[in-house]
Amino acid sequence: MHRRRQKTAPALLAVLAAAALVAGCTSGSSSGPSGPVAGGSSGSGKGSSGSGGVLNVGMPNGPQANNSNPFLGTSAGASLGYRFMIYEPLVMMNGVRPSDKGKPWLASDWEWTDNYKKVTFTIRDNVKWSDGKPLSAEDVVYTFDLMKQTPALNVNAVPFKGVALKGSNQVELTFASSQFVNQTKILNQFVVPKHIWSTVKDPSTWTNQQPVGSGPYTLKSFTPQTVTLTLRDSYWKDLPKVSELRYTSFNDNSAQTTALANGASEWSFVFMPNYKQLYINKDAQHNKLWFPSGLGIHGLWFNTAKKPLDNPALRRAINLVIDREAIYIQAEATLYPKIENPTGIPLPAGAPYLAPEYKDAKLTVDVDAAKKELTDAGFSYDGDTLKDPSGKPVKITLTDPSGWSDYLTGLSIIKDGMKKIGIAADVRTQTVDAWTSAVNNGDFDAVLHWTNGGATPYDMYQNVMDGSLYQPLGKAATVGNYGRFKNDDATKALEQYANASDEATRTDALNKLQKIMVEQVPMAPTSAAPIGAEYSTKHWTGWPDDSNPYGPSQPTQPNALDVVLHLQPAS
Repeated sequence: MHRRRQKTAPALLAVLAAAALVAGCTSGSSSGPSGPVAGGSSGSGKGSSGSGGVLNVGMPNGPQANNSNPFLGTSAGASLGYRFMIYEPLVMMNGVRPSDKGKPWLASDWEWTDNYKKVTFTIRDNVKWSDGKPLSAEDVVYTFDLMKQTPALNVNAVPFKGVALKGSNQVELTFASSQFVNQTKILNQFVVPKHIWSTVKDPSTWTNQQPVGSGPYTLKSFTPQTVTLTLRDSYWKDLPKVSELRYTSFNDNSAQTTALANGASEWSFVFMPNYKQLYINKDAQHNKLWFPSGLGIHGLWFNTAKKPLDNPALRRAINLVIDREAIYIQAEATLYPKIENPTGIPLPAGAPYLAPEYKDAKLTVDVDAAKKELTDAGFSYDGDTLKDPSGKPVKITLTDPSGWSDYLTGLSIIKDGMKKIGIAADVRTQTVDAWTSAVNNGDFDAVLHWTNGGATPYDMYQNVMDGSLYQPLGKAATVGNYGRFKNDDATKALEQYANASDEATRTDALNKLQKIMVEQVPMAPTSAAPIGAEYSTKHWTGWPDDSNPYGPSQPTQPNALDVVLHLQPAS
């Protein structure tokens, strides 16, 4: 799925949103934050609102419209993240540990069969909606059928074939092809109440201003600046200690950073240069951040349908002169994990997937090797000016939105690298909307852009190299392959991976994709895409970190409720 990257106001969202970030699994059991939840066991949910305290959440996304439709990535519920406090998933996944089994949530059990062409969920019978009505398997059937019948709500484009109720508490989904690569998107799906949504004329545009969900929180009040959620009296699990969630939408990154530094905001995801000076050092004991890597990346996407960037030798040469260390320090303030492997696979998350020939490979700046790539391919030099095989000077325009300071700094560093091999590069800016349209329509030379992320490197490679997403210049490519990369071997390897019935076949396909990435360079990786956040331990403890990586720390991720359920008062 294409996910809009919000860098300034609207703020960074990530990667991986809407992100289906982790691989699913067959049925299993695990313990959640309130004790065992597998096999239909119950958390009684007894407790009283107000027994904990307030948690102040912030995002730098500007004034919000009163829209709590959980399906829509443009809604306030998605922008601020509170949709995941109201609507719960069937299975709670861990985006920073892709191989972990999911935690049973609204589904107490699930089983994949027929090479991932069928999944059967067993739905809990002790869950109630916030209006007191029971949640049932019929609600789950309705949710998936609503997505099947309404493409605008099926944001991950899951190709449902059949949705059926089995007995009183089971739901069976069937598909025409293997859904191995879509497991997380399906398992992580939240559920909406049939008795509410079935009365709505057009669910794809409904603003849902009085949301009814199965989560422990309900909407108390809404303004364009602040949304307040309050704790329910009962919940199927033990009630969280946080009695009130206050989401404030700050106008920009600077305002959000100031709020974090002075304690007005306790949880956010915002890019901040000089984060140690601006944030950590303001209260080194309590001001923390954690930016683990998922399996998505940022990089320089080349428009391979335009000359001379249709020549892989030129792309390989540019890849060899990108100073990733400078990008890591100067552009990304050391917040985004480094990319060191030429396959683009982030480490350590992607280490199990590396092909043997690339396990020890490292990306380094090598101007001499870059020049040799060029001259061996028929490029030439007139003094310090690089000329393509037809004799024309090589000129490339690098484009990103104005205000995206990290990307623009990155482009400036890349421009300096290109100059060393005789390329005249020009950095230009556009509005976000104009840039998005240009990228979609192929009206660019090269841009810094993100990829999808997922449970395996498949999502990243599919986003960059899938020939089935190819559109000619001038026709919008809205879900990937913005660089118009055409390579039949890559498309076949992606299909092989997605439809394989055994791990050996998947490994073979992924190894092929890595080789194509290294040799053809449809995009030059520059950094890993983190699933990070800033948070304060002054009033609340239990946040995920390196010592307890139970899930991404980001307040807009699907596991945000799991984070809140882990929190305990600091004193």
